[in-house]
Amino acid sequence: MSSVLRFPYDSRYPSVADLKRKAKWRIPKFAFDYLDGGCNDELNLRRNESDFDDIRFKPNYLRVAGDVDLSVDLFGRSYSAPFGISPIGLQGLIWPNAPEILAQAATQHRIPYILSTVSTSSIERIAEASQGEAWFQLYHPTEDRLRDDILNRLQAVGCPVLVVLVDVPSFGLRYKEIKSGLSMPPKMNLSNILQALVCPHWGINTLKHGIPNFATLKPYMEKGLDLRQLGQFMNRTFTGKVNIEKVKAIRDLWPGALVVKGIASTEDMDAVVSIGVDGVIVSNHGGRQIDAGESSLHSLIRLTQQGQYRNKVKIMLDGGIRSGVDLARAHAVGSDFNFMGRPFMYGLGALGDRGGDHTINMFKAQLHQVMQQLSVERVEQMQERLI
Repeated sequence: MSSVLRFPYDSRYPSVADLKRKAKWRIPKFAFDYLDGGCNDELNLRRNESDFDDIRFKPNYLRVAGDVDLSVDLFGRSYSAPFGISPIGLQGLIWPNAPEILAQAATQHRIPYILSTVSTSSIERIAEASQGEAWFQLYHPTEDRLRDDILNRLQAVGCPVLVVLVDVPSFGLRYKEIKSGLSMPPKMNLSNILQALVCPHWGINTLKHGIPNFATLKPYMEKGLDLRQLGQFMNRTFTGKVNIEKVKAIRDLWPGALVVKGIASTEDMDAVVSIGVDGVIVSNHGGRQIDAGESSLHSLIRLTQQGQYRNKVKIMLDGGIRSGVDLARAHAVGSDFNFMGRPFMYGLGALGDRGGDHTINMFKAQLHQVMQQLSVERVEQMQERLI
């Protein structure tokens, strides 16, 4: 009970599943499918979540334990909890004004929010909303000129951490997006319009905040692009493999903390460690790229079980975390920090402007409770309770 009082949230929605059910009714189907779906038959999407079920703890009830401390130090900053908000493309389409809402909530709670290159708010706007604390995820452009300009903009607003995405050499085959028209090039059809009409909260907020667009990329686009031309621009600008030489070039240019997202193999881990990155996010892009791959959790376990990367690089996890218990499980198998995307968007869909604050407090309360149950004070001790 003390955890809930310490981290107050809406008691009608005590879990991610509750938020998801409510959000599904308030977000148009085409936008919800974009958020919720994976690639191909969505097998890896489901593995991301189900593989957490195999991790179990042993309690130590008679141990004398002090107060639980959720705080974590990372890249020279102290965060109030060991998790942050993952980057998601087209956030403002899923829920209007989503990047601003989540960036402000994250700043208030002292956790990191990561803005995606293909989200719907600009670098400058989110830097303002987050008081300069937001991280940025870079979809590596095909042109160095554009890359360098984005890096200059990030330095100008004092971005503390740059995240380079490496797991999108091609766009995944996501059948739901193909059917709804949200693949590239995007298109709006009659079905999508009807779906929007039956979601009045989403519609009213969209009218209030305007039609979403790729705000960070707007300076590089020609004016008046139709949807077909927009698709061509995105394919032309971002289609291409990110190799280690491209990441090294960014390491040479970027003076702050550098993180690589999409690491899932020892070969890639060895490569990025060799050029001096500060951290990696083990991820399979939310199960949206390779259906026949392994879950992010299993990739993490393989990369941490031998301990060869300890003290060389911060190893973080993204993918499948749906509770504070899952957060504890991630730390028990070697994660230093964790990120979640979909749960926070479910929170916005269910509760609007209050969704970010609610979801952060919900995860804090859940993690606090399991740590009390296991008699550990800090997440670094979770490995001691692993069966």
